[in-house]
Amino acid sequence: MAKDRAKKESKAFQEKKETVIEIQKNLESAKSVVFIDYRGLTVAEASELRAKARAIGVKYKVYKNNLVKIALNNIGITALDAQLTGTLAVAFSDKDEVAAVKLVAGQDYKNKMAFKFGLMGKSVLDGASVAGLRDLPSKEVLIARLCGLLQSGARGIASVINAVPRNLAVVVEARRKQIA
Repeated sequence: MAKDRAKKESKAFQEKKETVIEIQKNLESAKSVVFIDYRGLTVAEASELRAKARAIGVKYKVYKNNLVKIALNNIGITALDAQLTGTLAVAFSDKDEVAAVKLVAGQDYKNKMAFKFGLMGKSVLDGASVAGLRDLPSKEVLIARLCGLLQSGARGIASVINAVPRNLAVVVEARRKQIA
């Protein structure tokens, strides 16, 4: 009887260790991590959210807070220990920094879930800062805007450079007309 209990305990302990390792790997590989209070979601909505998350490359998981705390402490983040309470889901975004935020803040879920806090690299963000990320344009839009700014600067330089010979030609033509 004691051996069976010990086997069950060691198996449960091993599963918890594997879960902590999984969380830690996800934390280390993610560009951003969002911790969400998901109390307003139904089971069907949670399943739909997971499917949408997978489609955009976001990992959405519910872990035990204590296991998340251990994983965070293992990577050197201890400031969040007191905030790991209640019903928390974690969304890891490996490709786009704001993909998880935009997913959760979308029309389908915005009144049913709340941002508790988040991580950008090892920087801790409060719930308000995480919510502010949802207003950022996508990475592609930001890159396009940057290219437009760079192009407009180059266009301005080209017009200034072209203005010198053009203005010289205008002055020479005006002087020629005066002489003639």
